[in-house]
Amino acid sequence: MNEERKETDVSQRDDLNKHAKTGKAVKAVASVTLAGCLVASLGLNIYQARQSSSQNRKVNKFIDNQLERQAKEEEQENTYQEDGYKVGNQYEIRSTTHISDAYKSGDDSKLKEEDKETLQMASDVLKKIIKDGMNSYEKELAVYQWMFKNVGQGHGSSVTLPGSNDSAFTPHGALSGQSTVCVGYATTFRLFMNMLDMDCHIVHNEYHSWDMVQLDDNEWYQVDVYSDVSGRCQYQNFNMTDEISRSSHDWDGSALPEAKGVKYSYAVQNSKELQDIFKVPAKIKKALDTKKSSAFFKFKKPLRREQLPIADLLLNQMNMALSSLPGFDNYNMGGMWYQDEQDQYILGIFIHNYGETDTPSFDENSPEAKKMLEAVTKAFEVELPEAKESTEAADVITRELRTSDSVSETITVG
Repeated sequence: MNEERKETDVSQRDDLNKHAKTGKAVKAVASVTLAGCLVASLGLNIYQARQSSSQNRKVNKFIDNQLERQAKEEEQENTYQEDGYKVGNQYEIRSTTHISDAYKSGDDSKLKEEDKETLQMASDVLKKIIKDGMNSYEKELAVYQWMFKNVGQGHGSSVTLPGSNDSAFTPHGALSGQSTVCVGYATTFRLFMNMLDMDCHIVHNEYHSWDMVQLDDNEWYQVDVYSDVSGRCQYQNFNMTDEISRSSHDWDGSALPEAKGVKYSYAVQNSKELQDIFKVPAKIKKALDTKKSSAFFKFKKPLRREQLPIADLLLNQMNMALSSLPGFDNYNMGGMWYQDEQDQYILGIFIHNYGETDTPSFDENSPEAKKMLEAVTKAFEVELPEAKESTEAADVITRELRTSDSVSETITVG
């Protein structure tokens, strides 16, 4: 019995020893595994820390760049100059607020004599063209149409007209009939808008100036009366968005509101609906016959974007047709796509005539013309051609001189 008990005790001790060794082994494995996890966790934390640091650097750099950009924009806004700026280093944009304020208050006692004359001329115009019940767009359009027909008509005379010795760059000169540069148009349009209690800014770059006005839809629109007059094409530069304006104008818009109004675009307000684009040529021929310089069309079946290039073919073929017509050698057509408030496309066609002159002509067959021919022939004791031939020759020279002057002026201030 004792021997059996001893063997049992030895066996139990061996089992305990085995279990103890196994437990140590398990603990050792567990320790190694835990240590590995800790090392891996530490490595992951280091990686995440590096990633986080890198991301923070990127975010900080982005923030720094944004702050730098904003600082530059603020600097531009602080340095942007409307009144007092000289376009072409020659024509100063002068404030007219004191004149418009005098108009609205009815008290011109503090104005200088020239400003009183300006106020009187501008007031007389508004009395003629502004009617009761007009909205802001209708008032603006009336001013634009009057300026297109009446401002800057001092161009083209071979004998200098009274008051046209210098190119006008103020409303006083523009309203008194002098030949007028872009600054004169811009300041005159702004004066009218302010007199009508409408906000208006003058937009400019180094060589040109024009306007932007806010209408009753609280949107801004760009207007360049000078370019339409000099290009003899109405409404091409009237109530443009920034997007449309940038196709032909360049300016720093950081200190100015964004012009994105569509409702009072002339194309939207005055487009005619046609069955399709193939009806356009007949309408343009009619516009030529009635001496219109622009037309706007939308179509019953709205065009898709991929269909728009057909207008290029239309313009090319109409220009070829124009060149073959007698009397239309100096004509050219251009076009622009507009979008209305429903994002439907409207086609604008603009007809430019680079040959006409606004110079008043004298009837070469009149009795006065023949009497003048006789007087000059007798005084100089020479034989002169008929008055008609002489006038035609003089007209050719005048047109050549006028074209040369217009090109030069366009480069410097237009």
